[in-house]
Amino acid sequence: MSLYATAVLRIGYGLLYLSFLLREFPHRNEIWGPGSPWTPELAQQLFEQSGWNSILTLSGSRTYFELCYAAAVVTSVLFTLGWRTRVMSVLFAVVVVSFHARAIFMTDGGDNLILLMALYLVLTACGRRWSLDARRTRRAAARAGTAPPAPRKNFWLRQLNDVRTTLTTAVHNCGLLLIAAQVCLLYGAAGLYKVQGASWGGGTAIHYVLNLELFQPWPALSHLVDQYPTVIAVASYVTVLLQVAFPFVLFGRLKYPVLAMLLGMHIGIAVLMGLPLFSGAMIVADAAFLPDRFYMFLARSVRRMAARAGLPWHSASEGPGSLPVPGQLRGGLTTAGQQAAPGRGRPASADEATLVPDPR
Repeated sequence: MSLYATAVLRIGYGLLYLSFLLREFPHRNEIWGPGSPWTPELAQQLFEQSGWNSILTLSGSRTYFELCYAAAVVTSVLFTLGWRTRVMSVLFAVVVVSFHARAIFMTDGGDNLILLMALYLVLTACGRRWSLDARRTRRAAARAGTAPPAPRKNFWLRQLNDVRTTLTTAVHNCGLLLIAAQVCLLYGAAGLYKVQGASWGGGTAIHYVLNLELFQPWPALSHLVDQYPTVIAVASYVTVLLQVAFPFVLFGRLKYPVLAMLLGMHIGIAVLMGLPLFSGAMIVADAAFLPDRFYMFLARSVRRMAARAGLPWHSASEGPGSLPVPGQLRGGLTTAGQQAAPGRGRPASADEATLVPDPR
């Protein structure tokens, strides 16, 4: 399920963490390195309480730290590109956990969600689409189509391959469920905590947020927005309503306007409060709730625009089972190889082995 959505999560969080590492590159020694006021000894004391650990505390050498930092940048790049994604997803999770645990009080908190998502993405097949792995699989399939037929595998090898496929699919879907549950818990808890606050109930919470000097990247813009109390009150109530209602609108078409409003809210947080990492992490998490057919529509639109502009664009499918998602039948889910309802999409390929979730 949602192979394109998990690919978007991989690309989004890989790019976000790469941007984070590059943004903090001038200050890396003061945040995570030997020059940090949060010393490795203090970090070890916290590890005993929290249970976390970090590869950055294995040595106090500046050279070792620089090598770890370079490895983290390279890992983020390869994870984003989807090169050997199974291995890179594990290494990416190790990198995020290590940097987060090394100096847990030194960042702005935007990496908390990236930490959780990096762990969940290890379970998913996030490299099946829009990745170097998918490109390699597509080329191998093209070569196999021109080669003589391979000898048939014996019974036990076929059974082992079936078990592997079933297990991979089940773990992927469970990882996707964990991601969805995490986002629902995050929004629901945030909304319920806001309901308990008098400032949110009075519609004045955003007024106080706009006047916090610590979160004023552009003070003039914050003061300008603060001059419209009615807009601030409406925004406060809408924020609470969206967060509380989010887990309950996921199974209907109402989720699309809710996701669009949440996108606007996170963009506002990034601009007005100067928290781009947090806002970016939330926007990427929300992308998990968009159906695969939405991303395929975007891909087709990009190809059409590239064709009009005369730019070269590879339009081949990304490996086996990557044809457009078959149409949704009224009576239930369409399965591999079935004919879709007329006018509701093309039939799935015979080797497509995943059930298609309801796009609504």
